[in-house]
Amino acid sequence: MPPADSDKPAPRGDFSTLKSLAPYLWPKGETGLRVRVVVALVLLVAAKLANVLVPIAYARAVDALTPHAGAAAGTAAAMLTVPVALVVGYGLLRIASSAFGELRDAVFTKVQARAARRIALQVFTHMHALSLRFHLDRQTGGLSRVIERGTRGINFVLDFMIFNIIPTIFEILMVAVILWQLFDISFAAVTLGTIALYVTFTLLFTNWRLQFRRRMNETDQEANTRAIDSLLNYETVKYFGNERHEERRYDASLARYEKSYIQSEVSLNFLNMGQAAIIALGLTAVMLMAARGVAAGRMSVGDFVMVNTYLIQLYLPLNFLGFVYREMKQGLVDMEAMFTLMRESREVADRPGAPALPAGPGAVRFEDVRFGYRRDREILHGVSFSVPPGKMLAIVGPTGAGKSTISRLMFRFYDVWDGRVTIDGADIRDVAQESVRAAIGVVPQDTVLFNDTIAYNIAYGRPDASEEEVVQAAKLAQVHDFVMRLPDGYNTRVGERGLKLSGGEKQRVAIARTILKDPRILILDEATSALDTRTEQEIQSALRGVARGRTTLVIAHRLSTVVEADEIIVLSEGHIAERGTHAELVAAEGIYAGMWRRQAQAVALAEAAAAARDTASPARDTAPPPPVAEGLDSSSTMGSSAPANA
Repeated sequence: MPPADSDKPAPRGDFSTLKSLAPYLWPKGETGLRVRVVVALVLLVAAKLANVLVPIAYARAVDALTPHAGAAAGTAAAMLTVPVALVVGYGLLRIASSAFGELRDAVFTKVQARAARRIALQVFTHMHALSLRFHLDRQTGGLSRVIERGTRGINFVLDFMIFNIIPTIFEILMVAVILWQLFDISFAAVTLGTIALYVTFTLLFTNWRLQFRRRMNETDQEANTRAIDSLLNYETVKYFGNERHEERRYDASLARYEKSYIQSEVSLNFLNMGQAAIIALGLTAVMLMAARGVAAGRMSVGDFVMVNTYLIQLYLPLNFLGFVYREMKQGLVDMEAMFTLMRESREVADRPGAPALPAGPGAVRFEDVRFGYRRDREILHGVSFSVPPGKMLAIVGPTGAGKSTISRLMFRFYDVWDGRVTIDGADIRDVAQESVRAAIGVVPQDTVLFNDTIAYNIAYGRPDASEEEVVQAAKLAQVHDFVMRLPDGYNTRVGERGLKLSGGEKQRVAIARTILKDPRILILDEATSALDTRTEQEIQSALRGVARGRTTLVIAHRLSTVVEADEIIVLSEGHIAERGTHAELVAAEGIYAGMWRRQAQAVALAEAAAAARDTASPARDTAPPPPVAEGLDSSSTMGSSAPANA
């Protein structure tokens, strides 16, 4: 049965998200990457130790340079020697702090990049493993943005959590201990108290601001989805002249984004003001305490400078705390959205240890199959039929009867509710999906091509095929001559979704790649219903060549394409209403015969209209009437013209 809404993955907390990330930072079997993690942590500690020693060296250099009352003139040379050593030491410590930090980043970059790559690939693979229902319910633009933001969030969280927040906390604790040991616990208390107030204010204010950031992301995703959807449907927009309508919809999304962006930026200004005030108050308090210590003789001028330097050194990274916290929270949200996709359950999954579909001639059987896309609506009600190896079965019926559902069940885009579908005697639920789909080739009504070359799109049927095999498949599909007339030949790019090619050209490319796949079972799903009669006959000729010797299912609305089928079944409201050959069904005067008659009358009316136009305008160059469809019995009561359209 279709999944219920309760089957959706539940959201998790930040800790669970970080826990999901951990295995990618300490990957099994990747000793080199694990060594890099350890080295990066060692360099991190070394950089912070060097950074903490910098103010001490600076303070001692200041003390050494401070004149002392009563100093003898002979000691001047010694007084100059000590500051030089301290200044050099100060410079070396600063170099070490920076160098260790850069080396840490250089060492860890490969771990970070590999984690982002592996997660992105895993999500991409999982998306292909999910059911067709999931992708029909999702918008491609929004889905791609989730993956894009998730991988970017990984990099941000790793950069700022491992190399900013954790090191800063470590440095704050070390500075507090140093101030306590060198001076008084009050210095450590004021420093920690100021930082605690700063962090509390920043986190609370940033949490309040997150609503604007979330709204920004939502409106940004909405605008992006609308833009992609509109551009993908460029032709439809032009057909209806709805450019202004699309602009208004897009601008409405941008207006909502603009409002959220302004709220976010103004609130950021107030956050920065509050942070600056807290830092100023803390610095003033500690400097006053240090000034009293100097005046009382308990502290030197160097100590005064050291306290000031420590606090400024701590507050510099904390200045970015609001930004870091906000971006980390957003990064964790984005990561969780991506990990949620990875936890999305597979509606159609292989059973553990499922074997491959056994080799065979391609016999297909539906046994009392029941199925529906929704829990409250069954589409197929106990459908049963079989297609012997090498034979052709046609499935016809009105729109919504369940014709295309049969091809989707064969591909295991969905699993049946009841009954079973077998190929060469094997229930397709008991074998690997990959092997089932490898045995089936399909030529759909709406052929969608990749925005690449004709050669790439033909070779998609078997990516490891040689150039000669691609050309041979194109010849069998009767597309080779057309391709050779193009300036770039097989290297011609077909455009987004193949829009640079006509319907007939796209169908021939689809046939060529199916030929290259060489499946034992062929599904022709309304493969010529969108084509004109002449192109249809040319495509039918190519399809007959492809179908020869293969088990073939033809799903059709245009009945002239199925007259040669070994058996025709008529679906009506999810039931098989009639079955037999073309001649038998016409003679039965049932649903099929009525459909045939209506389509034949439509062709007759079209031919009469064309003849009337020719009579009215004899000099005008007009196209010839559509030819008679193959397989039509000219002695029947329906006349000698084949139906052209449903």
